[in-house]
Amino acid sequence: MKITQIEIYKYSIPMVPFTIATGTMHYAQNIFIRVHTDEEITGVGECSAFPMITGETQATCFKMAKDFASLWKNKNALAIEERMNELHAFAAYNNTAKSAFDMALYDIAAQHARLPLYQFLGGDKIKKLETDLTVGINPPQQMAEQAKEFVERGVRILKIKLGKNAKEDVQRIEMITKAVGKKIKLRIDANQGWGCEDAVYALTELGKYNIEFCEQPLHKNDDDFLPQLKKISPIKIMADESVFNFYDAIRLTGLNACDYINIKFAKSGGILEAKKINTVCEDSDIPCMMGGMLESRVALTAFAHFAMAFDNVKFYDMDTCMLGHKIDPVTGGVTYNNFFVELPNCIGIGADVDENFLTQLEKVII
Repeated sequence: MKITQIEIYKYSIPMVPFTIATGTMHYAQNIFIRVHTDEEITGVGECSAFPMITGETQATCFKMAKDFASLWKNKNALAIEERMNELHAFAAYNNTAKSAFDMALYDIAAQHARLPLYQFLGGDKIKKLETDLTVGINPPQQMAEQAKEFVERGVRILKIKLGKNAKEDVQRIEMITKAVGKKIKLRIDANQGWGCEDAVYALTELGKYNIEFCEQPLHKNDDDFLPQLKKISPIKIMADESVFNFYDAIRLTGLNACDYINIKFAKSGGILEAKKINTVCEDSDIPCMMGGMLESRVALTAFAHFAMAFDNVKFYDMDTCMLGHKIDPVTGGVTYNNFFVELPNCIGIGADVDENFLTQLEKVII
């Protein structure tokens, strides 16, 4: 099956400003692609650039996408590993841009096999995918009010962004707990924002609250301290920015540096590498979470397929398109049922973007 052409769009989605420890996003700076084949099967892919984490922007992803598309013209769309190795040989890193291309190939392969993506990946059953909902960094009282509003909407798991000031972060969790009660499950994410001393202080102080885990308490350059922090902390540690690929997963699991690992296609370069990360974690009895950046329901649907396919993926942070996206241009795809993510009944990924929306975007066809 030969690739005939690839459509590439600057897929910008306006959103309510969203703040984490490393910066504020005012719009989702995404890329959307369609990979066409000579057998009239078209695969879709999406990536979301998060420059403060991956070092990529929408502009760099768009430029790299044009180069990647040229490399794949007239090549076999079903040879996924071969195609991805061509991208790796052409350019190091750029995992976010690569992830959109990886996603499109898996969509094509699953459609060719006449299977939903999760079954193509080896999944054989339906499981419930209950997502958390994220409270971005703001003054403590404002965060508590937002958390209460989320709970009133039916949210049972809150993810709280922290990492700017450890003492104030403790106050944030105290106020949020007072606002929502002790039965609501909390997840906290420092996004590399704490130093070693602040992480010890914050995690020790927060141990009395109903916190399931803390994502990325330290900068990835401080990974050597993670094993010690894991021993000290009353809260389980999840690695996120410290794990981009399966080599990182091998390193951290070998150090006994974390309890869990967060898999994101924008970090790993897509499904192919994400599968390898999950295998490393499964072999080390390290459960994984399926996470994302600020993708629309196109990529979110692919995330849900991946989470459905692998039993070791036990946590679901799949609220990306609920984080203040002002529009939803996606057709098909996952739906939310009281914060449970439900897959469409179709082959492949099962999502696309409305043509009327795409006509407004900057586009190139290779």
